[in-house]
Amino acid sequence: MCGLTGVLADRVPALEALRGMTDTLFHRGPDDGDIWVDADAGIGLGHRRLAILDLSPAGHQPMHSACGRYVIAFNGEIYNHLELRDELERAGITVAWRGRSDTETLLACFVAWGVRETLTRTVGMFAIALWDRTERRLYLARDRFGEKPLYYGWSRGAFIFGSELKALRRYPGFDNPVDRDVVALYLQFCYVPAPYAIYRDVFKLEPGCVLSLSLADAASPPVAALFAPARHGGLAIERYWSLLEVFRRGLADPIQDERGAVEQLEAVLSRTVRLQSIADVPLGAFLSGGIDSSTIVALMQAQSSRPVRTFSIGFDEAGFNEAEHAKAVARHLGTEHTELYVSPQQARDVIPRLPELYCEPYADSSHIPTHLVAQIARRHVTVALSGDGGDELFGGYNRYFWGRRIWNRLSWLPLPARRALGSCIQRVPPTAWDALGGAIPGVSGIARLGDKAHKLAHRLQTVNSLDDLYRSLVTEWGVESGVVPGARRLPTLLDDPSAVQGVTESEHRMMIWDALTYLPDDILHKVDRAAMGVSLETRVPFLEHRVAELAWRIPLHMKIRNGEGKWILRQVLDRHVPRELIERPKAGFGIPLNQWLRGPLREWAEDLLADARLAGGMLAAGPIREGWQQHMAGTHDWTSRLWAVLMFQAWIVGGKR
Repeated sequence: MCGLTGVLADRVPALEALRGMTDTLFHRGPDDGDIWVDADAGIGLGHRRLAILDLSPAGHQPMHSACGRYVIAFNGEIYNHLELRDELERAGITVAWRGRSDTETLLACFVAWGVRETLTRTVGMFAIALWDRTERRLYLARDRFGEKPLYYGWSRGAFIFGSELKALRRYPGFDNPVDRDVVALYLQFCYVPAPYAIYRDVFKLEPGCVLSLSLADAASPPVAALFAPARHGGLAIERYWSLLEVFRRGLADPIQDERGAVEQLEAVLSRTVRLQSIADVPLGAFLSGGIDSSTIVALMQAQSSRPVRTFSIGFDEAGFNEAEHAKAVARHLGTEHTELYVSPQQARDVIPRLPELYCEPYADSSHIPTHLVAQIARRHVTVALSGDGGDELFGGYNRYFWGRRIWNRLSWLPLPARRALGSCIQRVPPTAWDALGGAIPGVSGIARLGDKAHKLAHRLQTVNSLDDLYRSLVTEWGVESGVVPGARRLPTLLDDPSAVQGVTESEHRMMIWDALTYLPDDILHKVDRAAMGVSLETRVPFLEHRVAELAWRIPLHMKIRNGEGKWILRQVLDRHVPRELIERPKAGFGIPLNQWLRGPLREWAEDLLADARLAGGMLAAGPIREGWQQHMAGTHDWTSRLWAVLMFQAWIVGGKR
């Protein structure tokens, strides 16, 4: 729910300017909005509200604590806020409640327990801007997994922050240049990894962190990105919750009993779904018919006295349509199901809106169907639960169970031989691999085999270890490609060896890396913008921190078994949905982008990739044009790396300002 923004500076901008920053977030909160300014203290806060709990004016923000010490602008949901109220009462702390909002609960907890202790007690998703009027100190906090976004940075001697970059860009005189080094990172991963943002001197607050600073710290940016924990003058970034600590504790204390593990998982998921189904507005769920979303919907329906509203979209193109699977699951569970088959033109019509929707370059093409299913859901509900996070917690991605198998078979080959093999695979067009798939032992039924074969072949030519293979699989344009001339290689969390130190299982190492990087910076970024762009709140039960803490106590053999992922999650789902409705190869939530680039999107892409346009920017035309020509000829599948360039070019043209 909601969007927030603000400024900490010697001179707070005029009310009209702060209101303009706030109004850029109208889509995140169309129900209400306001600003609060203390010019003497140098602070201004803005808020747009999507009313979910306590729809009355008692939930209006920015909100002041009853004692007057704190002022808050809050985006998110605190699912255990009623329990927190009970804790306050049991502690003998009397609060004269003005309403039923979780925002008011947070303020009372900050007064009673302080900032860090309150954050550790919360169960929820959130981005928080909290001003302490007594200490004249600003706190910014983000939830444990990064479900809700929070940017901050410096411009023209002011510290500015907000839920989306468009609010920061509206700050008067904002002229921060695009950071060339971050562009190279974006083209490597197809998203901008935290703590970086696409503009110089602007950053993302990492998940599970709280930042604090005073007016004296607001004028000068740091010389480098601030990975938490960190200090820069009086500015401090601390972790109140560490996913790495959760990994280590879980791996050191594994659950031994399989039946007990299944029982515990169903119990904690059921409790989480129940908490996240509380709302004062209509609520539903996304349903793809896969394991993750089907599990969430099954547990919702098991606890509901009326049919749950579920939503899915379908495509007519073979290999991309999961609507029939979703419909079958919905029919079995008895949900009130809505589906829409999307025409290619409807999907393509979303593309011009993507640069503004995502604020900075972003190239996971599943953002298109995600936005479309959010549009459908918003016609009927204000909140939708999703199944995101299940892959990272329970071993669902193909690379987890194919990576080791492929490497064990090929690692004995010298690098020159692997390069030759990869080159041979790429000489066979993707369409030919698709046709051959049914005749190749062990790969029958793999969706879009040709695309995946080409992606793997390209990576086989460069890697020297299984961990190298993982890093290569999540990389499109490396810095060494020269696609961003003069760019430096910036460090990311994937460069930190301590993250996986002592983790002997390669599958768990990949899951840890994905949970730290890909999950918050790609998946959750995608879902938040796609849904909030139509004023729809999404909730992610798998990412309730108590679910994650249990998941990391579950041994690998209960996650990946017999070449399949999510074994334990399948055991939970089997109690609600027949296995035959779920069993099929994992396809992901994609669109036939490969085909569209060679067909209806070709003219649009040609314009953005023209030599003259590339030469006028910061990208090197040579490798991009070569890849485009190979893709058009059908000899290579460069869909992902070309889409990354196209989304950057489209952002520069239409969404940068």
